[in-house]
Amino acid sequence: MKSDHTLDTRGLLCPEPLMLLHSAVRDVADGEVLKMLATDPSTQRDVPKFCQFLGYELLQQAGENDEFVYWIKKAE
Repeated sequence: MKSDHTLDTRGLLCPEPLMLLHSAVRDVADGEVLKMLATDPSTQRDVPKFCQFLGYELLQQAGENDEFVYWIKKAE
C-alpha cells in the first residue's frame, strides 16, 4: 500500500510509539497516508484505539516476524 509518510518506531516500547504517532500525524495533510512500523506488540491494541478516538482511518494493519505495520489515513 502506498504511503505519503513513514514513521519508524521499531525497537521502542509503550508509550513511545503512540507518542511519536501523535506527533507525526501533525505533519500529515488531510487525506494523506502515514505508514507506521513497530515492534511493540501493544501497538496492535493501541493504534486502532488511537485512530478510532482521534478520527483517523486505519486503512490496514499487518504483522509478521514480530514486526507490525499500520497504514493510517488522516481525515479529510
